[in-house]
Amino acid sequence: MLGIMKKVSESVSSTAMRKFTKQLQAINALEQTMSSLSDEKLQQKTIDFKNRLSTGATLEDIKIEAFAVVREASKRVTGQRHYDVQLLGGLVLHEGRIAEMQTGEGKTLVASLPSYLNALSGRGVHVITVNEYLARRDYETIGKIHQFLGLTVGLNTAQLSNEEKQAAYLADITYGTGNEFGFDYLRDHMILHASQKVQRPLSYAIIDEIDSILIDEARTPLIIANKSQLSADLFYITNHIVSSFKEKQDYEYVLDSKQLFLTEAGINAVERAFGIHNLFDAEHQLLYHFILQSLRAHVVMKRDVDYIVRNGEVALVDSFTGRIMEGRSYSDGLQQAIEAKEQLEIKEENETQATITIQNYFRLYTKLAGMTGTASTEQQEFFTTYHLHVEEIPTNRPRQRVDFPDVIYDSLEAKYKAIIADIVNVHATGRPILIGTTSIEQSEELATHLEQAQLPYLVLNAKSEEQEARIIAMAGQKDAIMIATNMAGRGTDILLGEGVSELGGLHIIGTERHESQRIDLQLRGRAGRQGDPGSSRFILSLQDELFSKLEKEDIQKWTKKASINQDGEVTKPDPLKFINKVQRAVEGIYYSAREHLVKVDNVSDQHRKIVYALRSKLLEGGSIYPFITNCIQDHVVRTVAAVCSPELEMEEWPLAHLVQQLQTIFPEQTLTLEDFVERDHEEMMTIVTSFLETRAARIQQMANDNNEDAEQDIRGFMLRSLDASWLKHLETMNLLKEGMHLKSYAQEDPYRLFEKDAYEAFLQMNAQWQEEITLQFALVVMYSTNERREDH
Repeated sequence: MLGIMKKVSESVSSTAMRKFTKQLQAINALEQTMSSLSDEKLQQKTIDFKNRLSTGATLEDIKIEAFAVVREASKRVTGQRHYDVQLLGGLVLHEGRIAEMQTGEGKTLVASLPSYLNALSGRGVHVITVNEYLARRDYETIGKIHQFLGLTVGLNTAQLSNEEKQAAYLADITYGTGNEFGFDYLRDHMILHASQKVQRPLSYAIIDEIDSILIDEARTPLIIANKSQLSADLFYITNHIVSSFKEKQDYEYVLDSKQLFLTEAGINAVERAFGIHNLFDAEHQLLYHFILQSLRAHVVMKRDVDYIVRNGEVALVDSFTGRIMEGRSYSDGLQQAIEAKEQLEIKEENETQATITIQNYFRLYTKLAGMTGTASTEQQEFFTTYHLHVEEIPTNRPRQRVDFPDVIYDSLEAKYKAIIADIVNVHATGRPILIGTTSIEQSEELATHLEQAQLPYLVLNAKSEEQEARIIAMAGQKDAIMIATNMAGRGTDILLGEGVSELGGLHIIGTERHESQRIDLQLRGRAGRQGDPGSSRFILSLQDELFSKLEKEDIQKWTKKASINQDGEVTKPDPLKFINKVQRAVEGIYYSAREHLVKVDNVSDQHRKIVYALRSKLLEGGSIYPFITNCIQDHVVRTVAAVCSPELEMEEWPLAHLVQQLQTIFPEQTLTLEDFVERDHEEMMTIVTSFLETRAARIQQMANDNNEDAEQDIRGFMLRSLDASWLKHLETMNLLKEGMHLKSYAQEDPYRLFEKDAYEAFLQMNAQWQEEITLQFALVVMYSTNERREDH
């Protein structure tokens, strides 16, 4: 199967590259025409393009000319003329593909082409880098080209205020890091007012070092957690306030669902205590949450039933077994509320408020593209996860770098001895040397050996990306010896110093193979840019971290066959085959982990999209009353259906329980048990339907009253209630994920069972949310009815 997909991919790729080559020729044919234009006429092209798009033209119609315009603008603004291979890379990116371009080929300039073209549509383009330094650098350098052509450019960083972020996202082209874009997406779905939203719909993203962001960083999801330095003090205060509350007077408690609601008296008590005008204002969201949790700790949670206090700490009791649940705690602040109730020290909570995987965030973009020097080794994952094809772009000049075969030793001592010997030999020629390590600890170990050999060196141990880039750029100077971790210098070219090319260029030494072949290729790629001479060699040992990933028996089995010379070097069997086998095995482990993460989050993603769409609808400002009517109807239908079980005889239906629930939902009605005795399900629904019609009329009357303050309060409650329900669902999903491994023992597909359980949990979450809205609105109706009676 994989072989067939590879052939299909290669066929698509070759066809696409032939098309891109023809388009390249068309762009080159316009270069002289563009060169003859004045600055004003060149800038006018942007206005012309937008006009053409507004009258029916497509991006494909203007692509060739737009690329030619950007090339000319770059020559005038930055002094850099796009090479043909850079134009080719730009065409690949515009198609929504990955352009694999070697280090030093000028990928940053490549992005200027498709970002300009796609920005003309007015939907916004995101250019994404691995760190903020590179985002700022590209914003300041490439952004000048776009500003010259009349486009707006924004920079999105973590330090910006909400208003500054909104301005950055409104720009035609916005630079930033992948994590920050993802966190902004999550934060946009936690707001209580539509005016606070910063992002526009996600249209087109260009990702630099796409393998780093979409694969390496995709092992862990983006998570926004809630931390509050005021939590402890505020919980003690809210605990003191609610400890004097009385049921029916200050709050309503629905025993069956364990739902709590403040009455007017309770709300007034809180507002007086804190000196605020409206508890339901967005700025008091945290306070309202703390009040409810403190109330829940007093009313719902019972000491020595739900929990015990042991050694000054709250320990949860399993309601089924009566045993202590070690290492578990209540979420959403309830644990802290109980600690305040029991006058214990309050522990800080770190609770997930929103989360999304890197994979599912970037799949939200209508079109996605990226660049890297190393994508071919992961092209299968790029296609299956993101539906992205990889196109290999030829180098501008033929590559001259010599990659020597790996050398492997039986011990670390022999390896370091060989590394120092290689450094001494190359250093004697004056050639610069870049030594790649996989950890700071390893860098320090190597530095010790260099000091003992009395060799000058520089360790890249920068405190910021800017310092890192500046230092790594010095690695090409004559006689330089630099030690750097595998991430050092990403996005920064190493330029050879004067006379270094004649000496043989930069020499790369890899002291360990990485967990992915891509990272090894990235290290090798630091040498030999733009046709420069250079060389690379990996010098390894069987004690390296990579080999610890294998079973000890496999290592021992292979070493028994190995022939080792007097220097400790393994000569037979071919060590390269063994190294590649180990690396592929480790790559497989990490791929499986990412695949598992995506499979699991795909289920959460379906739920997330529904909740976020619902949230957006509530924020849009349309009337909420039809929505409330539907919620009440759905909840009532479920309530009646739950009592009228087909598994029980009619005489066994718990009608008293049903009457109690319906009376809570419809407090304005007078209900008796006799109304429902000896009635089947259909007859009961006829009675309840009349209640629903009365309620719908009351809701319509409220809508006609057009009381904006009342509607805003209800809207705020619905949003907060939805958020709380979603947080609880996230917690449930985490528990389901943790229990997946247990399902695999049952000889069933754990993913199918997880999806089934998650779906049932989501339905339950939605039902509970609709119940909260129904019961809260019942209180609203009851109070408004009482007010009308008092007025009369």
